Amino acid sequence: MPRFSREPRRTGTASRKDAGAMSISLALVFPSVLVLILLTVQGALWWYDRQIALTAAREGSEAQRLFRADPAAGDTQANSFLDRVGSGLTDRNVSVTSSDTTVTSTVTVRTQSLLPFLPGIRITQTVTAPVERFVPATAP
Repeated sequence: MPRFSREPRRTGTASRKDAGAMSISLALVFPSVLVLILLTVQGALWWYDRQIALTAAREGSEAQRLFRADPAAGDTQANSFLDRVGSGLTDRNVSVTSSDTTVTSTVTVRTQSLLPFLPGIRITQTVTAPVERFVPATAP
């Protein structure tokens, strides 16, 4: 007659000491993986916000450098672009200055942050372009 034991048979190689080890490993590894994913997304957002600030500075300089442009054309164009595209950006500051030969457009913004312990960083982008001007042809 076969003998019956009170312990159920184990088919795997795990012993009683290993019971629950996978849960503990997952509890330790998962938060660090989650933070790495969030930091990757945060880096992508910072890059995207930098591109928005650079494009706003380009738009402002392009509007201001036109021949006989309105003195507020660059500020208006850069702010209009930020209103359309940069809704998540805060502390926006647009400055467009011009001289007889060049236009300088500077856009400063604070980026959005996904992580509560990391504040948004300030990004400043500057574009300098020549002013369009009429140069009469010289007679030969």
